[in-house]
Amino acid sequence: MVGSVEINNSPIACTNGSTHTHSNGSSQSNGSSATSEERLDELRRRLGKSEGDLLKIVGIGAGAWGSVFAALLQDAYGQFRDKIQVRIWRRPGRSVDRSTAEHLFEVINSREDVLRRLIRRCGYLKYVEARLGDRTLYADEILRDGFCLNMIETPLCPLKVVTNLQEAVWDADIVVNALPSTETREVFEEISRYWKERIGYPVIISLAKGIEASLDPVPRIITPTQMISSATGVPVENILYLGGPNIAAEIYNKEYANARICGSHKWRNPLAKFLRQPHFIVWDNSDLVTHEVMGGLKNVYAIGAGMVAALTNESATSKSVYFAHCTSEMIFITHLLTEQPEKLAGPLLADTYVTLLKGRNAWYGQMLAKGELSPDMGDSIKGKGMIQGVSAIGAFYELLSQPSLSVLHPEEHKLVAPAELCPILKRLYKILIKRELSPKDILQALRDETVTDPRERIEMAQSHAFYRPSLLGKP
Repeated sequence: MVGSVEINNSPIACTNGSTHTHSNGSSQSNGSSATSEERLDELRRRLGKSEGDLLKIVGIGAGAWGSVFAALLQDAYGQFRDKIQVRIWRRPGRSVDRSTAEHLFEVINSREDVLRRLIRRCGYLKYVEARLGDRTLYADEILRDGFCLNMIETPLCPLKVVTNLQEAVWDADIVVNALPSTETREVFEEISRYWKERIGYPVIISLAKGIEASLDPVPRIITPTQMISSATGVPVENILYLGGPNIAAEIYNKEYANARICGSHKWRNPLAKFLRQPHFIVWDNSDLVTHEVMGGLKNVYAIGAGMVAALTNESATSKSVYFAHCTSEMIFITHLLTEQPEKLAGPLLADTYVTLLKGRNAWYGQMLAKGELSPDMGDSIKGKGMIQGVSAIGAFYELLSQPSLSVLHPEEHKLVAPAELCPILKRLYKILIKRELSPKDILQALRDETVTDPRERIEMAQSHAFYRPSLLGKP
């Protein structure tokens, strides 16, 4: 099956109200085109692109962050149609249900710029028909018009969508992994088949936040970048991780945000420059795996935060108590994972903070506590996509329950598995993985009189040599 690609040629007004021209992408009328072109030319030189040879970037996966990431690149560089091509792949065949189509129609009619754009492109009638139930829309179809199924209320610029994976990746220079961590290995194993005759390796940027647990021969964490390297044979120096405290819709609406791109020096610095925009500041860092693991860890505790918020009627006091306990557990876990955990404190807390405030994992916890969702419904939720924190809870707990990782309990003076010193993680595991407890039992992790003072857990982590390099596959 050959995926479809769409080229747009009409000027439109995008979501921030500024005028853009969509040809292969979009041209901002803010006078920054020369600077954008210089950044693009610098990256093209790094990748060895000759004149007339397009720099081809493809996003794999079209959830909220993956779609926004592609749209940011399209907005910034799409005007240079003789130098760059930005596309996004998603699976075909996902239909849009009637209620979502009705909501989408309301969004379209509430946004004059979007409405005018669709009318000019002769694309409005299909949304009318879908609202009336006379037509079925598909996720890849509406994505071409700038609507991500997981983020209907934030229209993006039109995107070039490919539904055939081989067509999408076979000659891509930069591949952006926006798949859930639970799908990354399977999809990249398929991609590897299309790269067998390829000369040279692409650069891969992973946005995925989540981990897998490997218990044999020794307990260790497997991250999405490691999955990609294992599946494709692409060397680690060509694979990077980008993460930060951000909410996809807010970034596209140009709320100020920052992120870190982590990986080899060869690529992280030029890519940080290429991705940086006035409202989206990208720094670079060498510590890929640890940042990647921390990106998955904060999703674990965000689910619990949502539960506490719902169960206490948004009590600021209760939420602050939870924050104290969960951050102390996270600090304890970082001491197991790295020799210099203090370097992660700022990025980890910032990412945790925004996720607890507005992330999908916190929302999921709230819905569970309110009884509007249940663990039996799975972790792929309509309108939200994959709830990454659920699988991360299982992976972190199973890893930290291994006797070979035992640490000395500060009060009982005996060896215990690290998970025994993380009561919130343990309770979340029993609620969501084992399903032995109900969401309301998360409060017992805060109210139990025998629970260690969060300060003591932090002091314990700082005063003992808990570092376990084998957890990240290091000798």
